[in-house]
Parts: sequence; C-alpha cells; structure tokens
Amino acid sequence: MKTIRGSRLLKKAAIWLAVTATVVVTAAAGAATWLYTSADVSTVGKASFDNRLAIPPLAGSRVEKDGTRVFDLRMQSGATEFRPGQQTPTWGFNGAYLGPTLRAERGEKVRVDIRNTLDEPSTVHWHGMHLPARMDGGPHQMIDPGGSWSPRWTVDQPAATLWYHPHPHGQTEEHVQRGLAGMFILDDDKAAGLDLPAEYGVNDVPVIVQDTQFDGDRFDHGHRIMENTGFLGDRTMVNGTLTPYHRVGDELVRLRLLNASTARVYNFGFADDRSFSLIGTDGGLLEAPYATDRLKLSPGERAEIVVRAEPGERVMLRGYPVGDGDFWNQRFSGGDDSFDVLQLRAADTLRPSAALPARLVAPETPDGSDAVRDRHFDLRMSGINGEPMRMDRIDATVTRGTTEVWTVRNEDGMPHNFHVHDVQFRVLEVNGEQPPPPLRGPKDTVYVPSGTTMRLALRFDGPADPDVPYMYHCHLLYHEDGGMMGQFVVVEPGQRAGAVRGGH
Repeated sequence: MKTIRGSRLLKKAAIWLAVTATVVVTAAAGAATWLYTSADVSTVGKASFDNRLAIPPLAGSRVEKDGTRVFDLRMQSGATEFRPGQQTPTWGFNGAYLGPTLRAERGEKVRVDIRNTLDEPSTVHWHGMHLPARMDGGPHQMIDPGGSWSPRWTVDQPAATLWYHPHPHGQTEEHVQRGLAGMFILDDDKAAGLDLPAEYGVNDVPVIVQDTQFDGDRFDHGHRIMENTGFLGDRTMVNGTLTPYHRVGDELVRLRLLNASTARVYNFGFADDRSFSLIGTDGGLLEAPYATDRLKLSPGERAEIVVRAEPGERVMLRGYPVGDGDFWNQRFSGGDDSFDVLQLRAADTLRPSAALPARLVAPETPDGSDAVRDRHFDLRMSGINGEPMRMDRIDATVTRGTTEVWTVRNEDGMPHNFHVHDVQFRVLEVNGEQPPPPLRGPKDTVYVPSGTTMRLALRFDGPADPDVPYMYHCHLLYHEDGGMMGQFVVVEPGQRAGAVRGGH
C-alpha cells in the first residue's frame, strides 16, 4: 500500500515539476521574445522637422605679438530648452550646451585658455590633433573645479574636421552626454585652393549627431537591459537641435558629419537613396571624391560629404540599420535602429556650384613599407590584450620618427572601435583585403565589428616625452570607462619610458 501511495506521490511530483518547467520555459521564451521584438528603435516618418538647425558659432580669438592665436573656453553648467517649455540641466563650453567651433590654419601657433567652472574635475581632449602629450587633454591632464589649463601647440597637419571633448578616466560617457563637445576645424592652402563649398554654416555645415533620451526634464543616462555597448537613446539631435532642418541655398552643400554619440553607430544615407560624394575622413581630404549612398560612422569618427540639392525639394538625412553581427547582438547594440536625422530644405532658386574637383589631395599617412615593428591589439570589453586600463602603467613605448603596423582584432561578439591619440593612420587591410574607399583616407578612429581584423600603419613624429602618455582605446565610451584603454609614450631613440603618475 505504501509503495502504491509513494508511486502516486512521485507521479504527482513529476507532473508538477514538468508543468512548472513548462511554465518557466514558456515565460522565459516569452520574455526573450518580448525583449527582442521591443529592442529596436525607429523615428522614421514619426516627427515633423520644423526646428531650424542651430549652427555652433565660430569661436572668437585674439593673436598675440608672437603670432599665437588664443581661444578662450569656459566649461560651465546651465539649462537648455530642447523641447518647448522644458528646461534640461546641461553642460557646455561658453554656453549651456556644446561649444563653439574653433578654427585654425596649418602652421599657426595656438593656445586655448580653459577655465573649469563645473563642480567636478574634467578634461578637454583635442580628438584627432597632432600635438605634445602634455597638451593632449587625456585623463592625465585633469582640470579641477575652479582651475584652469592653457595647452599650446603648433598646428602641423592637413585641413580636417576634428573635435574636442572631455576625457576623465571612468566618467567620459556621462561628461560627453551632458553636452561637453565641439568642433575644431583646420584649414590649409591645399584645401583652400580647391573649389569646395566653404561658407561656414551656409553651404559648409557642421553636423554634430547625438542620440539622446529624456526622463522628464532631465537626460536619461541609463542603459537598457541587454545593451552592453553603452547608452543608446531613442531619438537623435544635431548641434543640440531636435528634429532639425537646414535651409540650402546652393546646388552643392558640404556636411561635416561628426558622430558625437557615446555608443551608437550610424549608417548614414538619404531617404531617397541619392548618391553623395565622400571627400574627407577623420584626418582630412581624400585623394579623390568617392560616390556612395551609405556611410557608416562609429562614435568619434568624422566624414565630410557633399550632396547635390534640387530647387524646392526637401530631403532627409537618415540613419539606416547598420547590419553588423549576429541577429542577437545586432538587435541589442542598436544595429537594427533607424532615425530621421536632418532635413535639408532647398530654396526655389539655388546658387550655382562648381563641379567637385576630380582630384583632391595626396595622402600624408604612412603606407607601412618602412615599419620597424608590428604590434597586436585584441579588443575585448574586459580590456585590450587582456589588460584593463591602469593610469600608472605604460603599455607600449614607441620611438620618435618611426613607423609601426598595428593589427587590431575584435573577436568579442560585440561591436568596438579603436581610437589612437596624436596620430592619423592609414588602414592597410580589413580581414586580409584592401580596405573599402571610405577607409582609405586619414583616420584616427576606426569601426571594428566583431569578427574583424584590421592592419593600421602609424608614424610617430613626436615630440618625445617619456613621462606623459597618449591613449589608445575603444571610443564606445561605456567600454572606455570600463577599462578598455591603454597608454603609450613616444621616446627618443635609445630612451626608455619614464614613471607615469596615476592622476585623479
């Protein structure tokens, strides 16, 4: 009798366990399905673009007796009305949000007098600029609240679209999201001699693209579940303007695209799939214009494109799905998202524009033929080459005046990119093949999807400083803040790296 009762109890327990397991599995499957189907974002066709695009003002400057051009920047807090009647707490340079566009010419001596009026320390990094390590604005050059810093250098690189932003170790994502960013445009005689659209804010337009999200009257800096790439917002803005339009009065308009988002990758194109001409990458102009209808930019990358307008038309600059990685990571890294970004509104009568030159400028980046050393960099969220960032550790020592080839590999199952301070490099290979045209110009930041290996040629012209490092890191800022960064110093031949302080 006991055996029969025991058998019945076992059967009931087995049935109960089976039912429970089925419920749990069904619930888990349902939750996973809900997470997946609700993870993509699209703003395409959902808003009227009726806000005139704000154009960051050109920064004023003064020239001292020795010829040094001096700019003044003030890091400050404030409030910005992104939405009617709603003030959002923000940070900016010389204003409540973002900063002015600095502009200088090749060969000029420049100095930037910076004051930090925030209530916490930060830095100002000159992204893409070739300059001494002590002036770079990385995490070793912190500016305390109430403090000041006056970096100075001589501009010694081609015309290009660069930018500036904070670089405090462990806090860069939040500081950039709050609004500390701006463009730094360089000019030179070669670019000035080309017949390109060049009227700032009219037919030569800065386009600082950020994704954002609001929580009431504040920015939402949170990371949604499963988003291991970092912050991904549910809408975009350009130059701090939501749903912006720009009036076009010329047949050709030049857009200086800057991906100032902290984690999102954009696949730019126009809503009618029209072709446009890529004329420049991070560090300057290409050898020749390249016609395309899509262009991927990861955080920190820049591109200069020229698009032709037709009288009276309206056309939308759009961010299309990126299409990299497996279906799961694609969905949760924002790769399936799409955004209407900026509407161009052409006048009924357009000013004629000269045709783009067939040739632009000769490259100044190294081709790797004289490389003296190869290095390898394995990108993982846990750190580069298995080592998370340490402020007092030098990871590489390079000799001034030499060229090296760096092989960068991502097998991490998620997207990364790779930014090197101080230098513009040439992409030699992507997965063993010649790089596509958008990667053949001068670069300081490159998108490295999972499963990708790139070979880069870099020349280190100095100046040497064994005690102060430059950075290399993933520019998905959540990854950078988590330790996906390393340091290198440039030394004279035969010199060794010095002792690096830890910083804040």
